[in-house]
Amino acid sequence: MQVCVYCASSNSIAAPYFALAEELGRAMAQRGWGLVYGGGSVGMMGVVARAVQAAGGRVVGVIPQFLLDREVGYLQADELIVTHTMRERKRLMDERADAFIALPGGFGTLEELLEILTLRQLGYHDKPIIIVNAGGFFDPLLAQFERGFAQGFTHPHHRRLYVAVETIAAALEQLAGSL
Repeated sequence: MQVCVYCASSNSIAAPYFALAEELGRAMAQRGWGLVYGGGSVGMMGVVARAVQAAGGRVVGVIPQFLLDREVGYLQADELIVTHTMRERKRLMDERADAFIALPGGFGTLEELLEILTLRQLGYHDKPIIIVNAGGFFDPLLAQFERGFAQGFTHPHHRRLYVAVETIAAALEQLAGSL
């Protein structure tokens, strides 16, 4: 199984977030699951990729040329796919993944998570989406989702599109149970 992980590319975040990424990468590889991700070497992205490889797993990075030119690409990936655009990057990540996990992150992480949720809502895929709400990071977003359900903007049956959990162990358990 190939798991697409969305997460922060910032090195300015608190240490527990790096530990979370390392825990996920190690646990995925121990289960024999590979990583598909944005191809970065920095932030949580780099940590999860290095942890997957350190535990014997396979890493597929997908990165646009302009980010590679900024020297933020993880050149040690087992496979590094260089794209022309961000849209092409996301398409390839989506196609290569069997499931999606969102860890805490910034605008890019949120955008990727919302797009993959929307694509599932529209029937473009039926792959599991797990949100790791470590330390309540995603509480405001999950509250916004609930507000949308309560006010009729989103049908309540769309709650099935994702599962929010608090730990890496719970995320992996959810994924293992959905396959």
